[in-house]
Amino acid sequence: MTKFVLLILMMIGGCIRVAAQGKFFKWLQTKNDTAYIEEHTEDITFRLYGSRKFTSYDIIDRKQKKNILYRPNTPFNIGVGANYRFIGINLGFNFPFINRHNERFGNTRYIDLQSHIYLRKLVVDFYGQSYKGYYIANPEKVFGKEYAQQNPYPQRPDIRNRGLGLNVQYIFNDKRFSYRAPNLQNEYQKKSAGSFIVGGEFFLANIKGDSSLIPSNIVDTTFLREQHYYKSGIVSLAANIGYAHTFVYRQHFFLSLSVTTGLGAAKTGLHYDNGEVGHNVGLQFSNTIRASLGYNSSRYFAGVHYVGMTTRSKMPEPHTYQAFGTGNFRVSLVRRFELKKPLWRTGMLSKG
Repeated sequence: MTKFVLLILMMIGGCIRVAAQGKFFKWLQTKNDTAYIEEHTEDITFRLYGSRKFTSYDIIDRKQKKNILYRPNTPFNIGVGANYRFIGINLGFNFPFINRHNERFGNTRYIDLQSHIYLRKLVVDFYGQSYKGYYIANPEKVFGKEYAQQNPYPQRPDIRNRGLGLNVQYIFNDKRFSYRAPNLQNEYQKKSAGSFIVGGEFFLANIKGDSSLIPSNIVDTTFLREQHYYKSGIVSLAANIGYAHTFVYRQHFFLSLSVTTGLGAAKTGLHYDNGEVGHNVGLQFSNTIRASLGYNSSRYFAGVHYVGMTTRSKMPEPHTYQAFGTGNFRVSLVRRFELKKPLWRTGMLSKG
């Protein structure tokens, strides 16, 4: 673990040294093909939006084809935001009259610093999360139909999850394909285009409960070979590859899809109720999906967009694995305002 963190810090330090020389920012610059992409980074992009961030934890017994799905109760926030050049800010608010599900799903306390940075040549996804309070989303399969009817969505306020992740991907066709158009709304994709994507990612997660994460009253007591654990941790490192494409209809209506698949190694640890600790080092699979649908023009944007990441790692027990997921769903209404004069001089950062 220590060596892994030191390696990441050394890589970051190397990038900072290159950036200090100006080479990195120069490399990031792209001259768009104006027949495909219309740039509006010099305009103020103002938006009204609704957003829900989420995370998940799944325990899967592949041989028995059964699982336990843990979910937090996260609110649907409504807010406002704006972008100008490389600066962007969004302010979201949790309105009680919209989110009235605490009695049904329980109360979740969380900090979610999830951020998605869309440069022309790179996409950077950062996940920094802390959640406390989950519920079981598939109670009929876990406890049986009769129990689930009397206790819908059993709550686990004791479960705590912390995650940290970074995913960096390179866009090959950066002159004609724009991730910014559907996700930041400060560009306008006028023609259909796509791009292959390649990158790397690392992920750390720790989930813990005051008692076993496998409920004692589960209907199938042979689930996970009757092994009960209260804590699990994972460290993973993987390379990924994928493809993204935006389909444009009549210059304004669009559907943007992006799928990447990752393969790497993960170390998983389980802390059992009897005091023992089990470890496993094996393959780690991941995928990141981005999807957007809506309308875009030189001045207006209206659409929905989704980003979701899932990482799956093998557990010490045969034919079992756990999956961590996280992401964001958003609805946006956008208006761009053209400025007569720039707010400040154009520098390298604004061109990146």
